[in-house]
Amino acid sequence: MLGITDLSTYLAGLALIILLPGPNSLYVVSVAARRGPRVAYRAAAGVLCGDTVLMTLSAGGVASLLQASPVLFTIVKFAGAGYLTWLAFGMLRGAVALWRGREARRAARDGEQAEPKAAVERPYRRALVVSLLNPKAILFFISFFVQFVPESNPLPGFILLGVLAQAASVLYLSFLIFAGARLAAAFRRRKALSAGATSVAGMLFLGFAVKLSLASA
Repeated sequence: MLGITDLSTYLAGLALIILLPGPNSLYVVSVAARRGPRVAYRAAAGVLCGDTVLMTLSAGGVASLLQASPVLFTIVKFAGAGYLTWLAFGMLRGAVALWRGREARRAARDGEQAEPKAAVERPYRRALVVSLLNPKAILFFISFFVQFVPESNPLPGFILLGVLAQAASVLYLSFLIFAGARLAAAFRRRKALSAGATSVAGMLFLGFAVKLSLASA
């Protein structure tokens, strides 16, 4: 059907895959909770662009190259794990600052400096890099997609599968963005809650980094 061999099974598997927590969705939620929906959609755009690149590379055979080259896979794997670790420590440092009340004092002293500091974060670029430095995602896309496209003419099927995957991601990330934005008001009122949530996010990113560093092709 439409270049896909089993559309219903693909949609069921896609739903399960989208709902699994990962560094991309966690980062989008954290941006939404800290900076609101408008900025969070920049992070979501980075995720979508990163996924598009990975799907394109997977269709072009890059996943097979990573599988065939343990050295290349190891380089990409540890680059991704290192970047996730860097993000994790940044979140943990932010949580410590909140616990000590530094952010509140800085905002009271000079409210105009808060927004430029946050703008340096560049949510789009961070989300894009997190997406791209994930060799397991490349391998997943190719191993999942090839099950649902005919070998004789796979291109139309790959395109449709990618469109469906991106549409599902947009819906899911939009839900996460507005759910995270609802938490923002509580975080602004309760610094301890914000610090705790930021700490948890940082620890989860460390967990993702460890999991990625232990991954195999």
